[in-house]
Amino acid sequence: MIPPRLIYKPGSLKILDQRLLPHKTAYLKVGNAKETAKAIKDMVLRGAPLIGCAAAWGLPLELTFKRPASWASVRAILAEAVRTIKAARPTALALFYAADRMAAKAETYLARQGAFSAKKYKRLTALLEKEAGAITGEDRLACAAMGKLGAGLLKKNSIVLTHCNAGALATMGIGTAVGVITKAHKTGKIKYAYSCETRPYLQGARLTIWELQKGKVPSALITDNMAAHLMKTAGINAVIVGADRIAANGDTANKIGTYALAVLAGYHKIPFYVIAPTPTIDPALRAGEKIKIEERSSKEVTFINGRLIAPRGVKARHPGFDVTPAGLITAIVTEKGVIKPVTGANILKNLKKTL
Repeated sequence: MIPPRLIYKPGSLKILDQRLLPHKTAYLKVGNAKETAKAIKDMVLRGAPLIGCAAAWGLPLELTFKRPASWASVRAILAEAVRTIKAARPTALALFYAADRMAAKAETYLARQGAFSAKKYKRLTALLEKEAGAITGEDRLACAAMGKLGAGLLKKNSIVLTHCNAGALATMGIGTAVGVITKAHKTGKIKYAYSCETRPYLQGARLTIWELQKGKVPSALITDNMAAHLMKTAGINAVIVGADRIAANGDTANKIGTYALAVLAGYHKIPFYVIAPTPTIDPALRAGEKIKIEERSSKEVTFINGRLIAPRGVKARHPGFDVTPAGLITAIVTEKGVIKPVTGANILKNLKKTL
């Protein structure tokens, strides 16, 4: 059983500290937007959908934390909270989607109010708590829908490969890419699953393989540079990954190393599937080169568990994400359906669907 990722109570949000997994289960308690943003930036939690859910809860936390005396102060508090949360990580669109949706909900309420009162302020906080709960619930439902749709793409006795962690730990539901694998396993479609370790942060080694073990999925951990060999020799039938942001044309940003896997899958004629909810799609971005790629600390490359593994003072690059061109993606699966072939027109059709 995967522990709860977020536990909200008025005035506090307990976040499962994924930096300690799989060896220890502990929670970090945050009480305002600044602390929520720091937890997101520091990788206490990760995974685009989960980041979005945490971002949503950050706004009612901030209102509970502050004691304004006017609607002007409330607007200023919310605007600063949204800025702080958005600055936490630049690539994952779900964070921006959630923050903007919460801000819009607040503004709709504020526009109808007359004089400020503590009672009305309390109602606003409750309204935002309800909206954050709705965002969380929608994520659970989206994961379930994507799991079913994605599993439908796989043949019986499939051997699959995944990268990074796009499981329950990255969402409030069963997960995106790993959710497809666990769902397919339950219906007898998975013969074996390989999880790339995902350097430099090792989400695959620490989180994905742990989730697959808990789901009793026959699986093995591999280092990132083993993928090509296994595609050639192990009979892999599909590569399944998540996404942090998808441009209007289908170019997809995901954890660094995803692009290389897509190139390898294309060469070996292996289907390459991206599993991501619609808030991951950014119709305002024409193509992938417009996606902002987060550059993280070089220490995450040169240190593992606090131990230096490279020469002292060495320079290291750490782009957290790369962009896979749409032409290398066999299909994108959202909660609204399967996008195949991956084109701007088909993505737009998917976005216009209603559930």
